Amino acid sequence: MRISIPQPNSESQNASEGPFGIVDIGSNSVRLVVYAGVRRNPVVIFNDKVMAGLGRDLATTGHLHPDGVERALTALRRFRALADELAVQNLIVTATAAVREASDGPQFADEVEKVCKCKLHLIDGEEEARLAALGVLSGIPDAHGVVGDLGGGSLELISVTHGVMGEGVTLPLGPLRLETIETDEKGLQAYVEKKLAGVEWLTSMKGRSLYVVGGGWRNLARIHMAECEYPVRVLHNYEIPASEAKKLTALLERLGPQTLGKIPDISSRRISALPLSALVLSKVIESSGVEKVVVSANGLREGVLFDQLSDEEQQKDPLIAGCHDLASRLVRYPEHGDELEVWTRDLFQEVESAEEARLRHAACILADLGWFVHPDYRAGHAMDQIMLAPISGIDHRGRVFLARSGYHRHAGGKTSSLVKAKQMLSTEEAERARTLGMALRLSFTLCASRPGVLPHTTLHKVDKTLVLEVDRSHENFLGETVTKRLTQLGKSMGLPVRIDIRS
Repeated sequence: MRISIPQPNSESQNASEGPFGIVDIGSNSVRLVVYAGVRRNPVVIFNDKVMAGLGRDLATTGHLHPDGVERALTALRRFRALADELAVQNLIVTATAAVREASDGPQFADEVEKVCKCKLHLIDGEEEARLAALGVLSGIPDAHGVVGDLGGGSLELISVTHGVMGEGVTLPLGPLRLETIETDEKGLQAYVEKKLAGVEWLTSMKGRSLYVVGGGWRNLARIHMAECEYPVRVLHNYEIPASEAKKLTALLERLGPQTLGKIPDISSRRISALPLSALVLSKVIESSGVEKVVVSANGLREGVLFDQLSDEEQQKDPLIAGCHDLASRLVRYPEHGDELEVWTRDLFQEVESAEEARLRHAACILADLGWFVHPDYRAGHAMDQIMLAPISGIDHRGRVFLARSGYHRHAGGKTSSLVKAKQMLSTEEAERARTLGMALRLSFTLCASRPGVLPHTTLHKVDKTLVLEVDRSHENFLGETVTKRLTQLGKSMGLPVRIDIRS
């Protein structure tokens, strides 16, 4: 089943241009996310949730929790009002495990449609797994391993091979369901192991990655970040070696509610689910033999959005699309980025891999971030903005490279609190980031930040000399500051410099 957006009438805004909203009714939470539009880079303009606990007693009563129903409907009335206020052109409402399995699910679904004034899409387990995997692939296109989406009532697993989806399955292993099983710790472990043993293809994931989705598992990643004092507090694409994840889950399985309640940045309503989320993660790691755990900030909701895109849009690089979107809101001339990519190409193409070229392109698009800040603070501000930017299609090492390039583009100054993240780069990567940043600084001095000037110039290496060539028609753009910054770049690269005027 593909969830389709209703076609806009002639008087309405195009679906891809107007705000697009998704209401996700899960077993534990009810959430509204509003995106700026149906685009390759999902830009969130509003995000709110209520921990309703619809599926809290489902396993024992077969019904939705009465208090959860009331909390959910109250939240949905608010979400409908907010969606109207934000001029949401299309609102998609989805429900998963709890509503599809409860005997009173149909009655609740009717109430939801009345409150939300639109159709409720009841997603089955197979489709839930597909959409979760699609969400992960929208931000990590080359994912290779297994996607695991842990909700309150169920666990969805689906294999991915270099970005191609394979088999999927849904299992009754959500923390709300496990809480109701009357057995001791060993019995609970045996129950989880038995359910996972039925997934025959899971053993073929050995040595690959487990891409985790869901609030419970993201909270485990937050705890790991804090424990190892990780310098980049960005969950998307955060990696944990499987051995370290196992140690963490073993610890959390033993801790009581009082101790867990002292952990910062963890919602009190998720505390009871932490040990059970840890148990399921531990058993999935054991059953699959994965090498590492990778956190995805994208899941089912992003999968729904991605599913609306044309094939052409889906094929776009999420990093480049995200950088273009960020630049469109924060730099002076968004179109300048692609021009900078061409201008810096000759300086690096002899030693640059395809991935390094991609990162350089992204750095060029973001090169003018921080222009509006006081000069003493531009470098640190640009670094912070890039490091914490809502972009995907990039791992943390690449994110630090972009941030360092942005830092050097503004020649230092007041430093960023994230500067210690430089340690994540090799010496060669750090030098390349510095060279790129200094080249970008030179380019902005040369062209006064205006597109159209750089195509009349060329920066490249000729016989171990760094040469800036300028068309005679544009030689008046040269001057002391340009010469100074060219000389600084050459010194950094260990090369003499020369300026040539060409007819």
